[in-house]
Amino acid sequence: MMEKLSAEEFDLNFKAVNEKLDVALKKAGKTRDDVILLAATKTVDVDTINYAINKGINYIGENKVQELLSKQDGIIDVHHHFIGHLQTNKVKDIIDRVELIHSVDSLKLAKEISKQAVKKNKVMDILLEVNIGDEESKWGFEPNELESAIKEIAALENLRVCGIMAIPPICNEPEQNRKYFKQMQQLFIDIKNKNIDNCFMNILSMGMSDDFDIAIEEGANLVRVGTALFGKRYYIK
Repeated sequence: MMEKLSAEEFDLNFKAVNEKLDVALKKAGKTRDDVILLAATKTVDVDTINYAINKGINYIGENKVQELLSKQDGIIDVHHHFIGHLQTNKVKDIIDRVELIHSVDSLKLAKEISKQAVKKNKVMDILLEVNIGDEESKWGFEPNELESAIKEIAALENLRVCGIMAIPPICNEPEQNRKYFKQMQQLFIDIKNKNIDNCFMNILSMGMSDDFDIAIEEGANLVRVGTALFGKRYYIK
């Protein structure tokens, strides 16, 4: 039987994450106001999420639509993001339930988000996913097609392109991902300097539990942390 996460264990994890975050911010010359720490809450139960929010977590992200829908009504006030791969037929289910969709990986998906946002009379904030490691198993735009994709997507109704995100290839050592984070930062800067209409480029989302400190050093201003906070994702006793 798998061990459950205790309140004390979460507290220790949260303390360690915050210490690691503070070191990274100091190296990058940034403050807490400059970087969003988002808790990735896939498979984490409502009681544990609420405990984490009461301890200071302000942003959470879910990977699966059904899980988000089943848990959201029981979660206390917090910023909700969707961070997983999103199928077009599921867009209508979350369009009015999240503030930001991280994983827009195709023009087809962007068009569906636009369509559903128009129906709900809201502007949906999105990030475009970049396949920075050129992996066949990963979703996202190739770096060399990102600019043209952004121009096309930014022109769609009721969408606001807020930035880009990426999940680098799995590496044996977190430091090996630095080169991908550097590439993402350069893409971010290059696109921002194009001053594309309706493309604000104020969010660079990259870095997870093992490497979020390196990502911050290389320019990330939103990091997604799950395992480092929740361990194997079991609920508070």
